[in-house]
Order: sequence, then C-alpha cells, then structure tokens
Amino acid sequence: MFRDADLSPARHVAAVSIFDEPFDHPTAMRHPDHRLVYPYEVRTTGKASRWHVGGLWRDPVFGIESLVYEVVPETGGDTIWADLQAAYDDLSEPFQALVGSVSAIYDGNADHYAQGATRDGVTTTTEHPLVLTHPRTGRTGLFLSTGAIGLTGVTASEGEALLRYLTVHASAPQYQVRYSWRVGDFVLWDNQATWHYAVDDYGDAPRAYRKVIAAAPSAS
Repeated sequence: MFRDADLSPARHVAAVSIFDEPFDHPTAMRHPDHRLVYPYEVRTTGKASRWHVGGLWRDPVFGIESLVYEVVPETGGDTIWADLQAAYDDLSEPFQALVGSVSAIYDGNADHYAQGATRDGVTTTTEHPLVLTHPRTGRTGLFLSTGAIGLTGVTASEGEALLRYLTVHASAPQYQVRYSWRVGDFVLWDNQATWHYAVDDYGDAPRAYRKVIAAAPSAS
C-alpha cells in the first residue's frame, strides 16, 4: 500500500511490471492512455461489494491485482482484504482434507467480468480447487469466491453448507486488513493468497479507480 503515489497510467503499469507481467485482458474496457490499464467508475461499472478473487474465468487466475484511486467518496468506500492462507492454517486437519478434495465451479465467460457487464446466463464454466498451493511460494491456502456456482464431489446441499461456512470463516476479522483510500493511492496485492471486498457504505457518491492486472499464461 503506497499513500499518495499519484502514478500515471504508464507508471502504474511499470510498477506492476516489477512483480510480474501485466495482463492484456480480452474483454475489459481500456484506458485511453494505456491499453493495459482498465478504468472503473462505480456509478456505471457497478460495485464489487462481496468477497471475491479476480480472474476466476481463467486458469490460472490473476497473480496480482492493483488499483490507483482517482475519485474517493467523502465518507466510506474502504476495501478489505483477508488472508486465505492464514484461514486455511486454522482449519482442523480433517477439515483441511475435506476441502482439499473439492473444487468450485465458476462462470467461465470473460465477457461477464468486464466493467459494467450484464451477466445473461452461464454458458461456460471453469473449475478451481478450494485449496491452492501458491505457484511461487509453495504455501497452501483456501481459494474461493462468493461467485461460486457450486462444488464438485459433494451434494448440492453439502456444497451450499460448506461454502457458507468457508465464507464466514475466511472473512473473519482476525484475517482482515482494511484500507481507507485517498486520491492517488496505489495498492497491489497477491490475488492467489487473498480475497477482497469493497465496502458499500457510501450510497450514490462517486468512486473511480484504475486497475492493472498481472497473470501467468493460461493453462488451457
């Protein structure tokens, strides 16, 4: 988290490039000054006010996500991240074995994840395990999003109960960090070790930011 960084679109991309290769999103709206920067204004693109991981339509998901804020509400509009690896560590061994044997199913249409997209039904899906071994650190963690359609290997009712429990567990306060934005702030995070939530407590106030993503080549 970098206060008052005031990065231009080009410098935003350069900063992410220190950590990984910026991702050329196939469907997202692009910034006029740089094709690898994606602008969001919540009044038109909608709010991300639920726990989620970015890029679930692809395998692997995004490695890094980052934001630079341009408009901040007068009050509210914080973002919360939660540590999915610490949440996994605190599960009992039998429960770790259970979730390690199950995968989650998500909408696999990249068009549905662009700014302001209207989801008109799931026509293709992608599958991700509920437990991920981080490709760079080798550390194990939970890996889930509230956008999961269902789980494999268990009944629908079992899957619903399991997702409900994991959502509550992995978003518990002891795993969280909360950030209050200022205009010009730059924040970058590991999308394969955390999930995040944009707090919707600012009504119709404006909120705008730029996003740059990094991702490894698709496994498919």
